[in-house]
Amino acid sequence: MRRREFIAALGGVAAAPLGALAELPHASVAWLSALHPSHSVALPFLLKGLAATGYVEGRNLTIEDASAEGHPEQFPARAAEAVQKHVSLIAAVSGLPSVAAAKAATASIPIVFISIGDPVELGLVASLNHPGGNLTGVENSLLIPKQVELLSELIPGSAPIAMLVDPNTEASLLEKAAKATGQALGRPIIVVTVTTDRDFETAFATVVQQKAAGVVIGNQPILTAYHKQLAELAARFAVPAIYDPQDLAASGGLVSYGANIFDIFRQLGEISGKILAGANPAEFPVQAPDRIQLKINLKTAKALGITVPPSILVRADEVIE
Repeated sequence: MRRREFIAALGGVAAAPLGALAELPHASVAWLSALHPSHSVALPFLLKGLAATGYVEGRNLTIEDASAEGHPEQFPARAAEAVQKHVSLIAAVSGLPSVAAAKAATASIPIVFISIGDPVELGLVASLNHPGGNLTGVENSLLIPKQVELLSELIPGSAPIAMLVDPNTEASLLEKAAKATGQALGRPIIVVTVTTDRDFETAFATVVQQKAAGVVIGNQPILTAYHKQLAELAARFAVPAIYDPQDLAASGGLVSYGANIFDIFRQLGEISGKILAGANPAEFPVQAPDRIQLKINLKTAKALGITVPPSILVRADEVIE
């Protein structure tokens, strides 16, 4: 669903009554992302969460574009512009570079984030229960080790496992975690970098050339935004792939494990709405995703000639046949 269609639909299903909406002051949220609002598949879910708290775009909410549009070096400038516009809240949703830029730009405007890894270790908050500053959000756990393990269990042997990584967001953290797991399993990890969707086809060609058993496709923004395209390429190149949760029935992906990123954006929208209504981010605990899921697509497994072991099937939350 395109963003304008989604917003129109919200007009009829907003969770809060009109009277409640009228009582809330108008708010503006800066969208500090690698992707322009019109190109984001995740922004509608942030808006859904905001609507559940009474903030609806076009009524009492404005989304201010602060996107870097594929140029992460612009995050500091875009964050500074958002501060100059006196926005009510900044949604820094493209990993550590966007959050760090927002944090450097203001100590007073509330900032919400999605963190890959521990936000305390990353220096974003003082503690998960009491963030202590103007930042809070959702901790999307670092699940790369488990994804590598699952792919290794699905495709046993000693062949390397590849991983697509955007070097602009938490690349070193992801690489370190994947390589440590690979070493424990006795499997080399091949890191293949992608910075735009134009890199995807070359990346899969590299995966095949390196004779990798499969590829891990994580939850970095560019990989989430183009998950269907990546699933199509995985099928075309006949490469087994594990993803962060998506609709495998629609995309044709093989296996996914983690928290659904769209649920996380809805969660972040609800957090944002509560802060706009007066909650103090310093005392608003960083939340964990609502749920972690394992999904298997047996149709894709059959097409790839893979027999999914019972040890994985019995743990699956959803099996597509």
